[in-house]
Amino acid sequence: MRFLLDDEQREFARSLDALLTAADTPAVVRGWAAGDHGPGLTLWRRLADAGVFALAVPEAYGGVGPLPVETAVAFVELGRHGVPGPLVESVAAGVLLGGAGGPAAKEWLPGIASGTAVVSLALEGYGPYTLDADVADAVLSVTGDELRLTRGAGRATGPGGSTGGRPAPTGPGAPTVSVDPARRLFRPEAGGEVVAAGPGVREAARAAGTWATFATAAQALGCGEALLRATVAYVKQRTQFGVPVGSFQAVKHRLADTLLGLEFARPLLYGAAVELAEGAPGAGAAVAAAKVAAGEAGYAAARTALQLHGAVGYTEELDLAWWLRRARPLRDAWGTPSACRARVLAG
Repeated sequence: MRFLLDDEQREFARSLDALLTAADTPAVVRGWAAGDHGPGLTLWRRLADAGVFALAVPEAYGGVGPLPVETAVAFVELGRHGVPGPLVESVAAGVLLGGAGGPAAKEWLPGIASGTAVVSLALEGYGPYTLDADVADAVLSVTGDELRLTRGAGRATGPGGSTGGRPAPTGPGAPTVSVDPARRLFRPEAGGEVVAAGPGVREAARAAGTWATFATAAQALGCGEALLRATVAYVKQRTQFGVPVGSFQAVKHRLADTLLGLEFARPLLYGAAVELAEGAPGAGAAVAAAKVAAGEAGYAAARTALQLHGAVGYTEELDLAWWLRRARPLRDAWGTPSACRARVLAG
């Protein structure tokens, strides 16, 4: 089995890295946390033009997916650059609608793939909150065998534009306080329009949850990489007793342990991608194992970064603070470590 990325996949990663580096994502994150979604949505459309949101949308609906390996490549870069928004949720919504089918799939999947529709998602068993419901054009939720859709505050219908006589929707209310201010959490609204029902919805929701766990694992790995890279650069320039603190053996050991954690998580992530691509029966357990490893490695990288940066790591002015705040939520989002370990054991 070949585990190395091919030339096209590596070029995809390089192009996303260049795009996101030029976009000044720390400024985008600060604006998103303050409720200014304009720069973030502009970046969202640029990512869509690069093909990110089409990766999980079936070709019949304007996508190119499902392509799990390429999705992992993309979400590692998104995590490394700290891009805000319901990225995972929109990709997982593509999987959910693609599996459920029906009019809602025809209405929303082309918009998800093209970046003209921002969709968030809530599924049973993955926590009580919906990410960024205030900016989403639609929020999907599954209860039992029913798929419900609540249209967002900024749109009374789907990507087509007309209201069809429907009343304008109300806003989702105030966000719940989060460790990461750029992850705006909302309690799902009651009700919503039932757009699909039946056993196929339950199966599609299971697949969507697996993809959400998978993409979050990739984000956590990328976040950990960014934290480690910033910390290595910092200890090379910070001096104590006349020498860089990075020359101290204890610091080297701490950084080496952090690197090992991230590098051990990487093959689990791409191994899970291969199993998802092949539709292997154990894909869910493989994804859960990758989520545990990547989530814990990313969180360990945050703890290392905070310790080795010292007091400066706590400051709001330091861009690193946004990655420090994100590592813990990514570890727990779409599958806590204990839930993922239970899934591995069950698988």
